[in-house]
Amino acid sequence: MMKWLSVVGIGEDGLSGLSAIATAVLEQAEVIVGGNRHLAMLPPDDHREKISWTSPLEPTIDEIVARRGKNVCVLASGDPQYHGIGVVLLQRIPITEMTIIPAPSSFSLACARLGWALADVEKISLTTRPPEILPAVLYPGAKILVLSAGNYTPAKIAGILSKQGYGNSKITILERMGGVNERILTTTANEFNYTDIAALNTIAIECIADKGIVPRSRLAGLPDTAYYHDGQITKSEARAITLAALAPLPGQLLWDVGAGCGSISIEWMRSHPNCRAIAIEQDSRRCTYIADNALSLGVPSLRIVNGDAPQALASLESPDAVFIGGGLTTIDTFETCWYALKPGGTLVVNAVTVESEHLILNFHHKYGGRLSRINIQRAEPLGKFLSWRSFSPITQWVVNKTS
Repeated sequence: MMKWLSVVGIGEDGLSGLSAIATAVLEQAEVIVGGNRHLAMLPPDDHREKISWTSPLEPTIDEIVARRGKNVCVLASGDPQYHGIGVVLLQRIPITEMTIIPAPSSFSLACARLGWALADVEKISLTTRPPEILPAVLYPGAKILVLSAGNYTPAKIAGILSKQGYGNSKITILERMGGVNERILTTTANEFNYTDIAALNTIAIECIADKGIVPRSRLAGLPDTAYYHDGQITKSEARAITLAALAPLPGQLLWDVGAGCGSISIEWMRSHPNCRAIAIEQDSRRCTYIADNALSLGVPSLRIVNGDAPQALASLESPDAVFIGGGLTTIDTFETCWYALKPGGTLVVNAVTVESEHLILNFHHKYGGRLSRINIQRAEPLGKFLSWRSFSPITQWVVNKTS
């Protein structure tokens, strides 16, 4: 199959900003696909077939695929491969049938306006993700670029910054970059009061933490005080050891069985924006804690399943890793997790009761793996002095599913 589909990035300056190659590709097209704003840039006497994007996108993509063999040109904003339509189309159409011609992305244009180094900034898109992912990338001194979802996004971002203790952060809103109506607005999160923002905007944030704010690392082992919980929490030290054993990789899925307040699955997801997790917890009140913690710590896409293992695991997507923090003594919980775990995946169990420890000793004898003993002591006040407080020792079993 010859290349029949072209994806042309177009800026706010419209057709006049296209390169000679992009212009030639557009002129040769039999069918043109784009948003209403892009299609309106074409001359009024252009009578070629035109297809406007629908919401959701799938019906329009079906129409594009149905025209395979015709010369089709898709007009896209900026760089189609950076959170753009090019990525979506490649899920259905191989690159061998496509030509992609990018324009500068909104992030490239923003860095050019601000004098920032693109490689050194945090970059997030809110076109397909909720604004609540922002807390995961906040730290003092951070420079963050946000691809906005609309004119309401800057106010939402300002509210999150203030709530997270970054109210003094500088916010720059860059509207319609590259066009005659380009405008740049600057304020702080606490002082934000703009109401006439253009729908097409990019947000730049210079993070300044309020006095007394303790930054949250993306490494495992956040302080226990970062979570709402009722005492059912894997302690910070044990959590760091457990996440190291689970060894999350970008794009992998974790089952957090007996999730408690969700600390393991939340820190799994904080390790990389593409990491996914499902928190399974039988207590509905603790599920509320998990939801609150996920929002506060920047992983709102954490999936929460309120149910008992192993029944609640039956219809879930197969995981790349499993953590069992509770429910091991329930019949068939381990077997269900082990059967569902993908080949090469890792399973970690933390046991604190004699009964659970007895089970993992038997499982270790059958499946191998590594056994460790975790003892945590913290210095706490005792009158005028300090005394060591010991927590329940944890027996940890780590096993890889090699076949």
